[in-house]
Amino acid sequence: MRFIWFVVALLLLPSAAKAEWLEASSPNFVVYADDSERDLQLFTQRLELYHEAMKVLTGTDPGTPSPSNRVTVYVVKSEAEVQRILNMGRTGGGVGGFYIGRAGAAMAVVPTIQSSGGRVGQSMAILLHEYAHHFLLSGSVHGALGWMNEGGAEFFAGAQFNSDGGISLGLPNTGRYRELSYVSDQVTAEELLDPDLFKRRRRGIEHAFYARSWGLYHYLTMEPERRGQMARYVRLQAEGAAPRQAAEQAFGNLADVNRGLNAYLRRTRLTAFTFAPGQLTSGAVQIRQLSAGEAEIMPVRIRSRRGVTSELAAELVVRARAIAARHPQDAAVLSALAETEFDAGNDAQALAAADAALAIDSAQVNAYVQKGYALFRQAETAEDKDAAFRAAVVPFVALNRMEPDHPLGLYYYYLGFVRRGRDPSDNAMAALARAVELAPFDTALRLVLARQQISSAQWEDARYNLLPIANSPHGGALALRAREVIDAIVAGPPADATALLALLEGEGEDVDAPGTGGEGDSGEGDGGAASGAEGSPDAGNRETGDSDAGKSDAGKVQPDKAGATETAP
Repeated sequence: MRFIWFVVALLLLPSAAKAEWLEASSPNFVVYADDSERDLQLFTQRLELYHEAMKVLTGTDPGTPSPSNRVTVYVVKSEAEVQRILNMGRTGGGVGGFYIGRAGAAMAVVPTIQSSGGRVGQSMAILLHEYAHHFLLSGSVHGALGWMNEGGAEFFAGAQFNSDGGISLGLPNTGRYRELSYVSDQVTAEELLDPDLFKRRRRGIEHAFYARSWGLYHYLTMEPERRGQMARYVRLQAEGAAPRQAAEQAFGNLADVNRGLNAYLRRTRLTAFTFAPGQLTSGAVQIRQLSAGEAEIMPVRIRSRRGVTSELAAELVVRARAIAARHPQDAAVLSALAETEFDAGNDAQALAAADAALAIDSAQVNAYVQKGYALFRQAETAEDKDAAFRAAVVPFVALNRMEPDHPLGLYYYYLGFVRRGRDPSDNAMAALARAVELAPFDTALRLVLARQQISSAQWEDARYNLLPIANSPHGGALALRAREVIDAIVAGPPADATALLALLEGEGEDVDAPGTGGEGDSGEGDGGAASGAEGSPDAGNRETGDSDAGKSDAGKVQPDKAGATETAP
């Protein structure tokens, strides 16, 4: 009898807690977390507050993204899990969070939600750093030089969410400040402002680069006598000035800039911006609990979105099939299954899962995307490629009708012409340009547009779209090649586009297809084919602004928009 009661008692004990994943949806973010509703609400509100503060300080409004083009943040409980996701199964590397910028699928993964006030912790600082990159690229036609790109992200990530509901930005970065004590002579302001000078001795001075970039950005932003110079510097480069020439015209003698920077960084107190409670208005946050199926498949979904190896794809599809068998009427689960089937190379199964998802819920964005991916891949080996690629475009046209500003719907409409061996129509070119405007953080997408513009002898437009690639601090070989092409364009209209295209397509290609793949950036140290006409996406009559040098001064700060406070490093 005693044994029977013991068994009954065991049965009455609560089982291991199931994941209770929640989704927080706001104008600029979607956040998924197995956490409390209160903490998730506060975390997402703070991200929106940070976004609004950046809008005010930079004088830049990237506009509200379409639902699928928001940054999706996954909170996964531990740094070890972050590392397993980033490294596709392996831990290690000391990564505390990462971000991948992709058209229609920009994502970040962090270990925890910071719900307490005060200076942000490491994982939150990484997220804010990477979102600063995302924001600054989203608000600019051109790209800032590496020092400004990284220095700006470090500047804005120096944040504090105050207990009264306000926010402070530009606080001294204590880690970088400590580094400055032993790297101040390793990189001068002149070297940061002259990339040709810097690249001669870049190896081995990465920490000095980040620390001095933060210091230079802080100095040029906060020092009263330098007010307005950064905006001029950005505009001069956008108008075609070489980096050193733009710096000398905007800042004066670069040796004087270096002396001023060194004196500035020796100060015992530095200034930051503080917004009082209620001074900023951020968007509303809506919370919903995920269905049982969505919660169960979330770990699979996160790994699929990050990108997979063939071995990991084979593992994930088995897990996704088992979950889908338990939740056969959950459209979100079936959409995730379609993604894993595609990743595993199973196009027929991917199509079946996508069609099943759409039969239940015709608003499943990812089902349209995965169906289109599978049809495009099948079309590569079809006997009638023209008909197959026409059919492959259909899901993306349907996606465009549902969400006109989804960049992948626009891009794949353009790609349908290319894959059929046709010259893109004017509307297809407008669709491609609009896709880049919507997802300027996707390097692969921008590279496609630049190549197309070179092929069409649109030299100035091509130069504009190569600038962010050339200026990327993590651009590697591709950044160097983009800079060579820009220099060739600036030297005079090239006689032949063939050599420039060959240069861009040289060895060391370090981008994936738009909206797919991609390396994470950890903060520093990234059913059958539908029938019918392909239709035409809503590229609209919007101006793409490819040659609009005055579109934005993203990256520079307008100091008169918030209160200034002094803080000790």
